[in-house]
Amino acid sequence: MSKFSTNALLIFIKNPKKGNVKTRLAATVGDDKALAVYRKLLDYTRNVALEVPTDRQVWYSRFIPKEDAWSSDHFTAKLQQGDSLGQRMKQAFSQAFEDGYEKAVIIGSDCGQLQPRHVENAYAKLNDHDMVIGPSQDGGYYLLGMNRFLPVLFEDKPWSTDDVFDQTIEDCEANGFSYSILEELNDVDTEDDWNQVKDQF
Repeated sequence: MSKFSTNALLIFIKNPKKGNVKTRLAATVGDDKALAVYRKLLDYTRNVALEVPTDRQVWYSRFIPKEDAWSSDHFTAKLQQGDSLGQRMKQAFSQAFEDGYEKAVIIGSDCGQLQPRHVENAYAKLNDHDMVIGPSQDGGYYLLGMNRFLPVLFEDKPWSTDDVFDQTIEDCEANGFSYSILEELNDVDTEDDWNQVKDQF
């Protein structure tokens, strides 16, 4: 997929493999059901992304498959690099700005409440804010965007804990970055989370 937009959407996904995805969900529903749920979330995320007029990159966790549902007509395939989630996101943002994008927004593939308007609103907020963030109910975030590379936002964070959002905001304030906060949504991590959104799938 060739570059046609000044905006980049970075979509972080895990290669769907039984036993490797949605482990907290799997603890109560089993590995097979957890994998099936994750595949549904991947489809949902892909459809949301397709409705946003932007350059789209899908960042795989382990390897780039030769062929899957993320068509090269609409998505550029990338491979995550780094040991921690923070390192992997930092590298993806760094690459986006090195490639000449003016705004970059990252999302995961866990949010069954995400809508195209959330992503479009994030790009709009970046017209007059350095950073935009969409908080999730578990204390993390479902979306992060910036209009220039801000590496400090990925350093010294307790990833996958309920302090990530708060510490990201603290970093912005300590460094004088302007920011905008989107509405809070809920990621699907547990069976209760899935029960809140499964009727739409």
